[in-house]
Amino acid sequence: MNEIIIINNDAEEFNIQIAGFKSKVTDYKHLINELPKSDNGCTIQLMNAEGIAGRKHVTHATIHAIKSFSRHENIANSLGLEICVRTSGQRQISHALKMLGITSGNIEVCVVAVDCDDNIMETLANLLGERDDVVLEAEEDKLKKLYNITEIEANTVGNVSKLLMERTTLLITET
Repeated sequence: MNEIIIINNDAEEFNIQIAGFKSKVTDYKHLINELPKSDNGCTIQLMNAEGIAGRKHVTHATIHAIKSFSRHENIANSLGLEICVRTSGQRQISHALKMLGITSGNIEVCVVAVDCDDNIMETLANLLGERDDVVLEAEEDKLKKLYNITEIEANTVGNVSKLLMERTTLLITET
């Protein structure tokens, strides 16, 4: 499934693509160096899918990341890292990377591509392996542990996915 999300932000359009992959990473630095380079502003962010609470969670965080740059309220210097920070709901980049960073071995990867070619996910499949968007689905028990979420917190807003989106939104109000 190649769903492309177009958002408008202050008369600018952004093309957002999100996909999941089952990967075997042997050399992270090599993987990053092999990612397609683009002069047209394409941003590709890889995150550990175990910290993802569904496609809506990542889409919400990506939109917040894009808007943070237009408001000059970004936490990170790059859009890719800002997506990771916003997805994690953390202000500390090191905490976000600890939660959502890619590690060596068999790993489920969430890919976010902003303003890339429409066929970017097919290109990335050659690097990352089998595309499987099921890895993006929320595994509530794992997410509760990773994000230190109590049952009461999750039940207050409805579920873990909604709580994580709320945490992303609350980053706007923190100074």
